[in-house]
Formats: sequence, C-alpha cells, structure tokens
Amino acid sequence: MSVWSGPFLIASVLLAAAGIAKVLDPTMTVGALRRFGIPVSSVAVRGLGAFEAGLAVAAAVTGAPSLAIGVAGSYLLFTAFVVIARVRRLPIGSCGCFGRIDTPPSWLHVAINLAAAASALVVATRDGGGLATTLDHQPLAGLPFLALVGVGSYAAFAALTVVPQLAAISAEGRLGR
Repeated sequence: MSVWSGPFLIASVLLAAAGIAKVLDPTMTVGALRRFGIPVSSVAVRGLGAFEAGLAVAAAVTGAPSLAIGVAGSYLLFTAFVVIARVRRLPIGSCGCFGRIDTPPSWLHVAINLAAAASALVVATRDGGGLATTLDHQPLAGLPFLALVGVGSYAAFAALTVVPQLAAISAEGRLGR
C-alpha cells in the first residue's frame, strides 16, 4: 500500500464517473470534440465512456500497473485536450467530462488532470495494490479511508464543475461594471 492509493482511487472514481456520464449522455463530449476538429459520433463517445469506466473500475479494484498506466494515459490525453482548447481559445463551453454538467476547460482542470496522472503513474511504478489490499491495511475495515476517498472525489468534482462556473460568473460581473 502506498500513500498514493487515496489520490489514485479518487482519480479512478472521477474517471469512472466521467465515463458513465458519457455513456448516459454523450452530447456535450460530441460537441466539444467536434469543435476541436475531431468528427465523432455519439456511439463512439458512448464506447469511449464505457471504456473509461471499465478501465477505472478495473484499475481501482486490481491496482494492476498496466491498468494504472491506462488511467494515467487517459488523464494525460484530457490534459492535452484542455491545454490545446485553452491555447487556441476554442469556443468550448463544456468538455463534456460529466455529461450535461457544465465543465468549461480551465487551468484548474489541467492541474487536477496532471495530479491524477501523477498518482496513477506512481501506483503503476510502485505497485500500489488494489482496493482490497489497501483496505486490508486500514483501520476500521477501511471505512474512514473510503469516506476520505468519497470526500476527495466530490471535492475534485466540484473543482472541475463549480469553480469554473463561479469564475465565469465573477468575470461577467467585472465586465458588467
């Protein structure tokens, strides 16, 4: 078990949630990718979402280095997408990470994606072990650890969804003065 197990599980939870959201409603991701210049169908995005969710769950459960590298690769691709969208100033109101929830690409998005990729790479290189192995080494059957993973996952989700929206509202307020 590694100190990176918690951050890696948070990254896996976010990846799984994003994948499930794309399966349920691919509309925003399809639009973002098309504005990016990638012609994609909703069926392809749903397939990508299913892959993301499956990868995330398998990586979290097994802690297998190859799956952790897959999680890291996913986050690095997301990072590249957001950086290019920001640098090119593409008119993307939402990257579609979480379905219809507005998640405009931001530099905070980049930071969270890089942190998630880093945690996955550390787990891959240090064999952080799967969820069962991690919980075996935790007090109280791992319930406090799982609660912290839940809180951390929600905090990262809020940082990707609420913070950019608040920044946009704040910017609009400054422009209107």
